[in-house]
Amino acid sequence: MEPRPIAILGASGSIGTTTLAVARAHPGLIRVAGLASLRRWRDLVGPAAEFGVGTVALGDPSAAAEARASGAFPAGTRILSGPEGLTEVACLPEVRTVVSAVVGTAGLAPTLAALRGGKDVALASKELLVLAGRFVTAAAAQGGGRLLPVDSEHNALHQLLRGRPRAEVARLVLTASGGAFRDTPLDRLQDVTPEEALRHPSWSMGPKVTVDSATMANKGLEIVEACWLFGVPQERVDVVIHPQSVIHSMVTLTDGSMQALLSPPSMAFPIQDCLLQPARPPCPAPGLDLTKAHSLTMSPPDPVRYPCLGLARTAAGTGACAPAAFNAANEVAVEAFMQGRLRFTGIAEVVRRTMERGWTQEPASLEDVLTADAEARKAAAQHAATLRI
Repeated sequence: MEPRPIAILGASGSIGTTTLAVARAHPGLIRVAGLASLRRWRDLVGPAAEFGVGTVALGDPSAAAEARASGAFPAGTRILSGPEGLTEVACLPEVRTVVSAVVGTAGLAPTLAALRGGKDVALASKELLVLAGRFVTAAAAQGGGRLLPVDSEHNALHQLLRGRPRAEVARLVLTASGGAFRDTPLDRLQDVTPEEALRHPSWSMGPKVTVDSATMANKGLEIVEACWLFGVPQERVDVVIHPQSVIHSMVTLTDGSMQALLSPPSMAFPIQDCLLQPARPPCPAPGLDLTKAHSLTMSPPDPVRYPCLGLARTAAGTGACAPAAFNAANEVAVEAFMQGRLRFTGIAEVVRRTMERGWTQEPASLEDVLTADAEARKAAAQHAATLRI
């Protein structure tokens, strides 16, 4: 079997580097054909040489110009720039699977182009489905490629549901670690720092998603993502706190029994599944050792500790542009918190105030969604300014 050619959008981030580790472990099964990042070109030099990558793209044109001038890349490497460069990497003729892990809306255009071109897309940017789920799923249907979830929870559901008639599925259950502050006294949450928020007890992730784990906004986004990926209403998607992060998701069947997928908390497992399914070669991350003692606990999330989860459920139930507005407001609020301009508890308050508008207009086009995104960001920035420390 010929190695599967892949392109990695967001190759310098945590998902991208883990994808490279999976490719490194399976040189006969995976070939890296394209790499892209928004700005961090230095992080791409080594992988480009190691994997013999001929095409690299930087979303920031100034970063691309700097990369070209550096002479650091192997001779003959094409260095593309701007949104068009990201899209060209995603649509390289030889590429069969695109790992979409660019943070924010910058990954939307190349992801849509890849799907319309019939490529499989391993989607790590849950925000794209939250922002434009209707258009992303329509592009996949149009092109005929597969939309493969990289999130550990959704990848677990994807594996559990393979080949199972949907009539047998009663509910989907997403597990959540509870983040850095699941045991912090409620009266101390307003004083926690960004540094504390980034000390995730289980996972090694990027800063934004780590903060989202602490507020459980990430789980709210994952509810919306599950609705699009698996065609279920948000009322049939449950969330439980599971601190050990060993059970990644569960499916409740119509007879009342449940099935679960277990693995250590490493993104290597879902990424490898996306790239190589149905094959299951050894994963580069250590497997689960059941000869050691394991305590697996679960509990319902506290709505007082995690108000963003309830706000996300409301957005998911509203539909229309509400999920996009929730995502935009949360991104603005998290950035303000990380910069020291907003208390941790202010994140949910900024989102709540932004969502008061309703956002019930049905988007007729992708432009409508992007307009709602921009308007929500503007409103959230104003609310954050009034709440600043």
